[in-house]
Amino acid sequence: MATIQLTASSILAGNLFSFEGLRPSKVRISSVAVKQVRPSLSSFRSLVVKASTTVAPKQTSLKPLGDRVLVKVKPASEQTVGGILLPSSVQSKPHGGEVVAVGDDKVVRPYKIDRSVTGTQVVYSKYSGTEVEFNGSDHLILKEEDIIGILETDDMKDLKPLNDQVLLKVAKAEEKTAGGLYLTSAAKEMKPSTATVIAVGPGCLDGKGDRQPLPVSPGDTVLYSKFSGNDFKGIDGSQYVVLKASELMAVLS
Repeated sequence: MATIQLTASSILAGNLFSFEGLRPSKVRISSVAVKQVRPSLSSFRSLVVKASTTVAPKQTSLKPLGDRVLVKVKPASEQTVGGILLPSSVQSKPHGGEVVAVGDDKVVRPYKIDRSVTGTQVVYSKYSGTEVEFNGSDHLILKEEDIIGILETDDMKDLKPLNDQVLLKVAKAEEKTAGGLYLTSAAKEMKPSTATVIAVGPGCLDGKGDRQPLPVSPGDTVLYSKFSGNDFKGIDGSQYVVLKASELMAVLS
Protein backbone atom coordinates (compact mmCIF):
# COMPACT_ATOMS: atom_id res chain seq x y z
CA MET A 1 0.00 0.00 0.00
CA ALA A 2 1.40 3.36 -1.01
CA THR A 3 1.88 6.16 1.50
CA ILE A 4 2.07 9.72 0.15
CA GLN A 5 3.18 12.80 2.12
CA LEU A 6 1.99 16.20 0.88
CA THR A 7 3.69 19.43 1.91
CA ALA A 8 2.45 23.01 1.75
CA SER A 9 5.21 23.95 -0.66
CA SER A 10 4.17 21.31 -3.11
CA ILE A 11 0.53 22.36 -2.90
CA LEU A 12 1.25 26.10 -3.27
CA ALA A 13 3.53 25.54 -6.20
CA GLY A 14 0.96 23.39 -7.90
CA ASN A 15 3.41 20.44 -8.08
CA LEU A 16 1.01 17.66 -7.14
CA PHE A 17 2.36 14.19 -7.54
CA SER A 18 1.12 12.15 -10.44
CA PHE A 19 -0.99 9.20 -9.49
CA GLU A 20 -0.70 7.68 -12.90
CA GLY A 21 -0.67 3.91 -12.80
CA LEU A 22 -2.18 3.70 -9.33
CA ARG A 23 -5.69 2.69 -8.65
CA PRO A 24 -7.69 5.17 -6.66
CA SER A 25 -8.85 2.43 -4.30
CA LYS A 26 -5.27 1.49 -3.54
CA VAL A 27 -4.19 5.01 -2.57
CA ARG A 28 -4.38 6.13 1.05
CA ILE A 29 -3.01 9.33 2.52
CA SER A 30 -1.81 8.56 5.98
CA SER A 31 -0.51 12.01 6.94
CA VAL A 32 -0.37 15.58 5.66
CA ALA A 33 2.38 17.90 6.80
CA VAL A 34 1.52 21.61 6.41
CA LYS A 35 4.20 24.21 6.83
CA GLN A 36 3.39 27.74 8.02
CA VAL A 37 3.80 30.16 5.17
CA ARG A 38 4.03 33.91 5.76
CA PRO A 39 2.34 35.74 2.91
CA SER A 40 4.37 38.45 1.31
CA LEU A 41 3.22 42.09 0.98
CA SER A 42 2.67 41.56 -2.72
CA SER A 43 -0.13 39.13 -1.93
CA PHE A 44 -2.31 42.01 -0.59
CA ARG A 45 -1.85 44.50 -3.42
CA SER A 46 -5.43 44.05 -4.55
CA LEU A 47 -6.89 43.91 -1.03
CA VAL A 48 -9.49 46.63 -0.23
CA VAL A 49 -10.34 47.43 3.40
CA LYS A 50 -13.67 49.10 4.22
CA ALA A 51 -14.44 50.88 7.51
CA SER A 52 -16.85 49.13 9.82
CA THR A 53 -18.72 52.39 10.69
CA THR A 54 -20.88 54.26 8.23
CA VAL A 55 -21.22 58.06 8.50
CA ALA A 56 -24.84 59.16 8.03
CA PRO A 57 -25.34 61.80 5.32
CA LYS A 58 -26.12 65.33 6.53
CA GLN A 59 -29.74 66.43 6.27
CA THR A 60 -30.49 68.79 3.44
CA SER A 61 -33.93 69.87 4.64
CA LEU A 62 -35.88 70.14 7.88
CA LYS A 63 -39.65 70.50 7.85
CA PRO A 64 -41.38 71.40 11.13
CA LEU A 65 -44.65 69.62 11.87
CA GLY A 66 -47.93 70.85 13.31
CA ASP A 67 -47.64 74.15 15.15
CA ARG A 68 -43.83 74.07 15.22
CA VAL A 69 -41.64 76.84 13.84
CA LEU A 70 -37.99 76.53 12.77
CA VAL A 71 -35.97 79.64 13.69
CA LYS A 72 -32.34 80.37 12.81
CA VAL A 73 -30.88 81.81 16.00
CA LYS A 74 -29.37 85.28 15.81
CA PRO A 75 -25.68 85.30 16.88
CA ALA A 76 -24.98 86.68 20.33
CA SER A 77 -23.79 90.28 20.50
CA GLU A 78 -20.03 90.41 21.00
CA GLN A 79 -19.93 94.04 22.13
CA THR A 80 -22.01 96.59 23.97
CA VAL A 81 -23.84 99.51 22.39
CA GLY A 82 -20.83 101.66 23.22
CA GLY A 83 -18.47 99.33 21.34
CA ILE A 84 -16.91 97.50 24.30
CA LEU A 85 -16.05 93.89 23.45
CA LEU A 86 -17.66 91.28 25.67
CA PRO A 87 -16.09 87.93 26.60
CA SER A 88 -18.10 84.84 25.68
CA SER A 89 -18.87 84.16 29.35
CA VAL A 90 -20.95 87.35 29.73
CA GLN A 91 -22.49 87.54 26.27
CA SER A 92 -26.26 87.49 26.65
CA LYS A 93 -28.11 84.59 25.13
CA PRO A 94 -30.05 85.76 22.07
CA HIS A 95 -33.83 85.48 22.12
CA GLY A 96 -34.48 86.18 18.49
CA GLY A 97 -33.79 84.99 14.99
CA GLU A 98 -35.09 84.46 11.47
CA VAL A 99 -38.05 82.20 10.75
CA VAL A 100 -36.88 79.52 8.31
CA ALA A 101 -39.99 77.34 8.07
CA VAL A 102 -43.46 77.04 9.60
CA GLY A 103 -45.39 73.80 10.07
CA ASP A 104 -48.52 73.28 7.99
CA ASP A 105 -50.90 73.28 10.95
CA LYS A 106 -54.54 73.33 9.83
CA VAL A 107 -56.00 72.93 13.30
CA VAL A 108 -57.66 76.03 14.78
CA ARG A 109 -55.60 76.90 17.85
CA PRO A 110 -55.76 79.98 20.11
CA TYR A 111 -52.12 80.79 19.36
CA LYS A 112 -51.61 81.15 15.65
CA ILE A 113 -49.16 83.08 13.47
CA ASP A 114 -49.37 84.05 9.84
CA ARG A 115 -47.77 81.43 7.58
CA SER A 116 -46.15 84.28 5.61
CA VAL A 117 -43.95 85.13 8.61
CA THR A 118 -41.18 83.01 7.03
CA GLY A 119 -38.05 85.09 6.45
CA THR A 120 -38.85 87.71 9.09
CA GLN A 121 -37.03 88.42 12.36
CA VAL A 122 -38.90 87.32 15.47
CA VAL A 123 -38.43 87.31 19.24
CA TYR A 124 -39.31 84.24 21.31
CA SER A 125 -39.74 83.39 24.98
CA LYS A 126 -36.69 82.59 27.08
CA TYR A 127 -35.86 78.92 27.69
CA SER A 128 -38.29 77.76 25.02
CA GLY A 129 -37.79 75.39 22.11
CA THR A 130 -35.33 72.64 21.24
CA GLU A 131 -31.86 73.47 19.99
CA VAL A 132 -30.71 71.82 16.76
CA GLU A 133 -27.72 72.41 14.48
CA PHE A 134 -28.75 72.63 10.84
CA ASN A 135 -26.78 73.73 7.77
CA GLY A 136 -23.86 74.70 10.01
CA SER A 137 -25.93 77.17 12.10
CA ASP A 138 -27.78 77.04 15.41
CA HIS A 139 -31.55 76.71 15.13
CA LEU A 140 -34.53 76.33 17.46
CA ILE A 141 -37.74 74.40 16.94
CA LEU A 142 -40.47 76.31 18.77
CA LYS A 143 -44.20 76.21 19.16
CA GLU A 144 -46.16 79.08 17.65
CA GLU A 145 -47.22 80.26 21.10
CA ASP A 146 -43.52 80.72 22.01
CA ILE A 147 -43.13 83.41 19.33
CA ILE A 148 -43.58 86.74 21.13
CA GLY A 149 -43.50 89.14 18.23
CA ILE A 150 -41.85 90.43 15.07
CA LEU A 151 -38.81 92.71 15.41
CA GLU A 152 -37.17 93.98 12.24
CA THR A 153 -34.89 96.47 14.03
CA ASP A 154 -32.48 96.24 16.96
CA ASP A 155 -34.67 98.27 19.35
CA MET A 156 -37.34 96.57 21.45
CA LYS A 157 -39.65 99.58 21.21
CA ASP A 158 -40.33 98.58 17.58
CA LEU A 159 -41.59 95.10 18.51
CA LYS A 160 -44.90 94.04 16.96
CA PRO A 161 -46.51 91.62 19.45
CA LEU A 162 -48.30 88.50 18.21
CA ASN A 163 -51.49 86.84 19.49
CA ASP A 164 -52.24 88.02 23.07
CA GLN A 165 -48.77 89.42 23.79
CA VAL A 166 -48.40 92.95 25.16
CA LEU A 167 -45.29 95.15 25.00
CA LEU A 168 -44.76 97.27 28.12
CA LYS A 169 -42.27 100.01 28.93
CA VAL A 170 -41.46 99.69 32.61
CA ALA A 171 -41.78 102.82 34.75
CA LYS A 172 -38.86 103.84 36.91
CA ALA A 173 -38.94 102.07 40.25
CA GLU A 174 -40.07 104.18 43.20
CA GLU A 175 -37.37 104.88 45.75
CA LYS A 176 -39.70 105.58 48.69
CA THR A 177 -43.26 105.22 49.84
CA ALA A 178 -45.91 107.96 49.87
CA GLY A 179 -45.04 108.62 53.51
CA GLY A 180 -41.40 109.29 52.65
CA LEU A 181 -39.86 105.98 53.74
CA TYR A 182 -37.14 104.64 51.48
CA LEU A 183 -37.73 101.17 50.05
CA THR A 184 -35.14 98.42 50.24
CA SER A 185 -34.08 96.56 47.12
CA ALA A 186 -35.95 93.45 48.35
CA ALA A 187 -39.15 95.45 48.75
CA LYS A 188 -38.80 96.89 45.27
CA GLU A 189 -38.54 93.40 43.77
CA MET A 190 -41.61 92.08 45.58
CA LYS A 191 -43.74 95.09 44.74
CA PRO A 192 -45.88 94.85 41.56
CA SER A 193 -44.61 97.05 38.78
CA THR A 194 -46.20 99.82 36.80
CA ALA A 195 -45.70 100.13 33.06
CA THR A 196 -47.04 101.83 29.95
CA VAL A 197 -48.50 99.77 27.12
CA ILE A 198 -46.47 100.37 23.95
CA ALA A 199 -48.06 97.83 21.59
CA VAL A 200 -50.55 94.96 21.72
CA GLY A 201 -51.09 91.85 19.64
CA PRO A 202 -54.14 91.15 17.48
CA GLY A 203 -55.52 88.67 20.03
CA CYS A 204 -55.96 84.91 20.14
CA LEU A 205 -58.25 82.88 17.92
CA ASP A 206 -61.59 81.60 19.18
CA GLY A 207 -63.23 78.33 18.14
CA LYS A 208 -64.49 79.92 14.91
CA GLY A 209 -61.08 81.27 13.94
CA ASP A 210 -61.81 84.91 14.77
CA ARG A 211 -59.39 87.14 16.69
CA GLN A 212 -60.48 88.28 20.13
CA PRO A 213 -59.30 91.85 20.89
CA LEU A 214 -57.25 92.49 24.00
CA PRO A 215 -58.60 94.51 26.98
CA VAL A 216 -55.76 97.08 26.85
CA SER A 217 -54.57 99.59 24.27
CA PRO A 218 -51.32 101.46 23.58
CA GLY A 219 -50.89 104.31 26.06
CA ASP A 220 -52.65 102.57 28.97
CA THR A 221 -50.91 102.44 32.34
CA VAL A 222 -51.08 98.93 33.77
CA LEU A 223 -50.04 96.99 36.84
CA TYR A 224 -48.30 93.63 36.45
CA SER A 225 -46.47 91.13 38.62
CA LYS A 226 -42.70 91.64 38.86
CA PHE A 227 -41.88 88.03 37.92
CA SER A 228 -44.10 87.62 34.86
CA GLY A 229 -43.21 87.92 31.19
CA ASN A 230 -39.86 88.33 29.46
CA ASP A 231 -37.53 91.23 30.24
CA PHE A 232 -35.65 93.14 27.54
CA LYS A 233 -33.54 96.27 27.40
CA GLY A 234 -33.84 98.90 24.70
CA ILE A 235 -31.01 100.71 22.95
CA ASP A 236 -31.50 103.75 25.17
CA GLY A 237 -31.36 101.61 28.32
CA SER A 238 -35.12 101.54 28.91
CA GLN A 239 -36.61 98.41 30.43
CA TYR A 240 -39.29 96.53 28.50
CA VAL A 241 -41.46 93.55 29.36
CA VAL A 242 -43.42 91.35 26.98
CA LEU A 243 -46.17 89.28 28.59
CA LYS A 244 -49.59 87.83 27.93
CA ALA A 245 -52.63 90.04 28.46
CA SER A 246 -53.91 87.54 31.06
CA GLU A 247 -50.84 88.32 33.21
CA LEU A 248 -51.85 91.96 33.61
CA MET A 249 -53.34 92.77 37.01
CA ALA A 250 -55.12 96.08 36.48
CA VAL A 251 -55.44 99.20 34.34
CA LEU A 252 -54.57 102.42 36.18
CA SER A 253 -56.08 105.83 35.49
